[in-house]
Amino acid sequence: MKPLALANTVLALILGAIPVAAQITTSQYDNSRSGATPNERYLTPQNVNAKQFGKLGSFKVDGAVYAQPLFVPSVDLPQHKGRHDLIFIATEHNSVYAFDAYSPNSAPIWQVSLLDSVKGSVPVSEDDAQCPFIKPEIGITSTPVIDIHTGTLYVLARTRILHKVGANEFFQRLHALAITTGVEKFGGPKLISASVPGKGAGASNGQVAFDPLKENPRAALLLSKNSVYITWASSCDVDPYHGWIMAYDPKTLAQKAVLNVSPDGSEAGIWLSDTGPAADAEGNVYVPTGNGTFNAAFGGRDYGDSVLKLDGSTLAVRDYFTPHDQDRISNADSDVGSSGPTLMPDQPGPHRHLLLQPTKDSTIYVIDRDKMGKYQRESDALVQTVHMGGGGYGAIAYWNGHAYFAASDDFLRDYAIKDGQLTISASSAMKFANPGATPSVSSDGNKNAIVWAIATKTWNGPDTKTAVLYAFDATKLGQPIYTSEQNSQRDRAALATRFVIPVVYSGHVYFGTRSEVEVYGLLK
Repeated sequence: MKPLALANTVLALILGAIPVAAQITTSQYDNSRSGATPNERYLTPQNVNAKQFGKLGSFKVDGAVYAQPLFVPSVDLPQHKGRHDLIFIATEHNSVYAFDAYSPNSAPIWQVSLLDSVKGSVPVSEDDAQCPFIKPEIGITSTPVIDIHTGTLYVLARTRILHKVGANEFFQRLHALAITTGVEKFGGPKLISASVPGKGAGASNGQVAFDPLKENPRAALLLSKNSVYITWASSCDVDPYHGWIMAYDPKTLAQKAVLNVSPDGSEAGIWLSDTGPAADAEGNVYVPTGNGTFNAAFGGRDYGDSVLKLDGSTLAVRDYFTPHDQDRISNADSDVGSSGPTLMPDQPGPHRHLLLQPTKDSTIYVIDRDKMGKYQRESDALVQTVHMGGGGYGAIAYWNGHAYFAASDDFLRDYAIKDGQLTISASSAMKFANPGATPSVSSDGNKNAIVWAIATKTWNGPDTKTAVLYAFDATKLGQPIYTSEQNSQRDRAALATRFVIPVVYSGHVYFGTRSEVEVYGLLK
């Protein structure tokens, strides 16, 4: 063999031995919203500690980051930029960035603004929304989604145009961006608009129209079976509003289906604490709703405080679950839809297809997706009801027969799952203040599992709180094996937002803050 050919063969063998990171194209890693990545071969409970692991830097951006970062490996970039593993970041200033995922503190490979400089559009303000939860501006909140087959990133942006005379205008648009350049595709962006027959809040002439100012998109976008799904709720319960879900064609951006879940009533928003609606292998979409009108069991069309199973093509309600005390839950502002759903892999026993739904009512509903139970007057047709130490704001992460979640003002809990039943098997030694935490699990298959969680800004708390990253051995929890405050001078994070989801990618941990995306990893 010639020396050059031998060298190429050796190089190929070396490259083949390097583990290739799986892409992360949607919130919580996958459409079942498992919250777990089984492809992590670098980070282990043995090397994640304050001596070996810490903050490597950050990606500086122009606004607060509520959306979870996404990743695509080995992207072949134009203009001789070569191949890069890209991290995609969206901000409330309506900017989208692509950075080299392993080069914190570097300049972006590309950056685009989704503001219209010609028309002078700007992000929506907290005063416009009459809500201080996201401030000072509201642009991109929902986690985008990527179609890896076409190399397209779908992102929803909110804007306004100010007028000296007359009312200001408000818009929401679906953008389709090339992951290589950030350039708009498929004739985008697509203006979001919809109207359905109804007599509910805000109706006019027998129609309920989508209001781009009142409707607040917080839940992640979903891509399933050739449709992009977007959902909406409210800003600070400012009426009138409804829960909406819309489906769009990913190739043409044409609107395919619309569902208002309270067309003859009010509210029932879909917000999920910034996690995402789920989809199963058959393309059914699972969406929980918040406080609002419920009359579906009595001949109506309103689904407040329910978990809906929707036909992915038409968005028709195929099945649902509503607790028997929905009226109490709604009156107490204890939304069923304060958290996102998690779909379990196939289980043994009579209930093979389970959905786990935490709620603000300090409860986890274990639902059989094949027979969800609908509404029963006296009791709930559930596989199990689990009571938590606080309200649920986020989503459960699943790994290897275990479900992990931290309710508000409660410990991070490990629930072992057997025959469709959840039993607490371990807890963290410390509590997570409001709003709790949406955990993320990294592992190398069924070994070296770590549970990651972020302590974030608290309800009505000061804006000066820094985010804190925690890591726990997934097999025992207890004391954290690492926190970003153990060596605060080196590892302290920036100021926190709320509902932050940590994401692990190829030996690195990333999460958003008010000014940057933090990057943690092995120090050597």
